[in-house]
Amino acid sequence: MNLSNKILIGLVLGVAAGLVVGPEGLGVVKKWIAPFGTLFINMIKMIIVPLVLASLVVGASSLGDVRKLGRIGGKTIVFYLVTTAVAVVIGIVMSLVMSPGSGLQLPANAVYKGKEAPPLMDVFVNMVPTNVIQAMLNADMLQIIVFALFVGIGITLVGERAKPVESFFDGLAEVTYKIVGVIMAFAPIGVFALILPVVAANGPKVLIPLAKVIAAVYIGCLIHMSITYSAILKLLVDFSPVRFFKGILPAQMIAFSTCSSAATLPVTMKNTQENLGVSKEVSSFVLPLGATINMDGTAIYQGVAALFVAQIYGIDLSLSQMLVIVLTGTLASIGAAGVPGAGLIMLTLTLQSVGLPLEGIALIAGIDRVLDMARTTLNITGDAVASVFIQRAEDKVEKAGVSA
Repeated sequence: MNLSNKILIGLVLGVAAGLVVGPEGLGVVKKWIAPFGTLFINMIKMIIVPLVLASLVVGASSLGDVRKLGRIGGKTIVFYLVTTAVAVVIGIVMSLVMSPGSGLQLPANAVYKGKEAPPLMDVFVNMVPTNVIQAMLNADMLQIIVFALFVGIGITLVGERAKPVESFFDGLAEVTYKIVGVIMAFAPIGVFALILPVVAANGPKVLIPLAKVIAAVYIGCLIHMSITYSAILKLLVDFSPVRFFKGILPAQMIAFSTCSSAATLPVTMKNTQENLGVSKEVSSFVLPLGATINMDGTAIYQGVAALFVAQIYGIDLSLSQMLVIVLTGTLASIGAAGVPGAGLIMLTLTLQSVGLPLEGIALIAGIDRVLDMARTTLNITGDAVASVFIQRAEDKVEKAGVSA
């Protein structure tokens, strides 16, 4: 039995066990089963920093040309921003069609104090680490990415004398890939232990009042995945969507249970390289960047949640306000990058941009974990689509260069 099937079985068994156990058995589950999920997450977190650092250094240096690095970087960022904007629009449309907030009353004690999202310029300033070791200790992905890109560019500019440094990072990257393989052997158990307490705590009775919100986000994510991504794969890069989704399925299931793009990154890289034919140099650059700034699933969540809050309070949003939500949701995906609880922080920023009350987030916060499962799955799927898109685009550039 392959790993995908094992993980799927672990996921299904975890959901079934969670429904059987229910809130009554949550204490036992948290004491004896949940620690195995935490152990699995800790093993993945253990390898994230060396994996991102080594793979990005190798990815940037192996391109061999600073201009090529700039070309790939530019295409990647534009791709991420465009698909994120489309995702916000889908979220708004889903909320307009399904009206999840109509007829709901906000509980009197529902109060949410919004966390302040960092100003965009502060994010750009703080991207450059003053202490690289501290950035690694804090697992600050944006700072690690910037440092790794500088090291990769430096290796490229120095040339032959920097080969030993490049060989070191190349060897470190290979070691981290092997460790990922070992960790993934425990994935079915880890997924079971992660999903069981979530289902037990958020049984059907808790979720029914907000079922429309959950449905709108999940359906929106499925639409973006099956239509937007499939169209990009089929029409722009001539890649079979069936082959793509089959190849990325293990990473999707890890994302669904961990709710972390960063934690899923090792598996996403493994799947894109082994199953989708993406080169190490492209995946090593595109995927770590996407895990930090690409948030299509979160963007759909922004669109649904913003209109949900407006509907609860009986506020009719104008077309210009909806456009502001699209723009804010797109830019906030970069502005909130690397910040814990990025989804709710981004939502705070989006609501503030059109003057909607922050108290509405209190309802969303209660089901945030359930929504996070869908949006993280979509986020890493978008990263994988981008890696295939960039790979095919680079293949065309190289063929044109050879023929010329």
